[in-house]
Amino acid sequence: MANFFPRWTNLLPFKIAFCVLSLGAGVGLAFTYYATPKTLNVGYQPSQPIPFSHKIHVDQLGLDCRYCHSFVDVSGTSNVPTGNTCWNCHQHVQKDSPKLAPLHREMDASYPGYDGKPIQWVRIHKTPDYAYFNHSAHVNRGISCQSCHGRIDQMEVVYQAENHSMGWCLECHRAPEKNLRPLEEVFNLKYDAHQAVEKYGKELGVKTTEELGLKLKEQWQVKPKTSCATCHH
Repeated sequence: MANFFPRWTNLLPFKIAFCVLSLGAGVGLAFTYYATPKTLNVGYQPSQPIPFSHKIHVDQLGLDCRYCHSFVDVSGTSNVPTGNTCWNCHQHVQKDSPKLAPLHREMDASYPGYDGKPIQWVRIHKTPDYAYFNHSAHVNRGISCQSCHGRIDQMEVVYQAENHSMGWCLECHRAPEKNLRPLEEVFNLKYDAHQAVEKYGKELGVKTTEELGLKLKEQWQVKPKTSCATCHH
């Protein structure tokens, strides 16, 4: 009996299987990279109702982070400043700037278009609802704003500098000494670890940045957990 199919079709099922597996592997690799916080969040820089410059307020004027984010060291959640905080200065400084119109509409009853509604800031950093992060627990044990948010003091417009993925958090929990600072340096965004060794080395008995981190870890008994229940209660 004659063959209905040519000889080359004997390998066709293997070729189809190879193509399907290659496609699946490609989709899987693409998903693990492009559908993760590393690519979805890093660099996110939305426009805000008021073009607030951290570089001017923090770097040039020297405002402490806690002046605006006043709950960061006493609460699990860091707060966005209210209009009152901004109005403390801007009812006197740059009060005629058109960029501050949203602030005037919230705070100045004599301003045309006054409605008393809070400024609708666009949120940039957000912990997923299924995870728990406590700001005060980290800040009060030597983790600086810079470790998670980058050089905020150099940003004209705030953007997300780190991916804040689970793997990224675990890296720090497994070796917290790499990010620990003396408590008085937590809000110093120009912190230099080598200068810190010169400043605190004699007092703490350390000579390198690695020894400084390990000493602070021992001094504060920093023992971060890596189990699921640590963040996913």
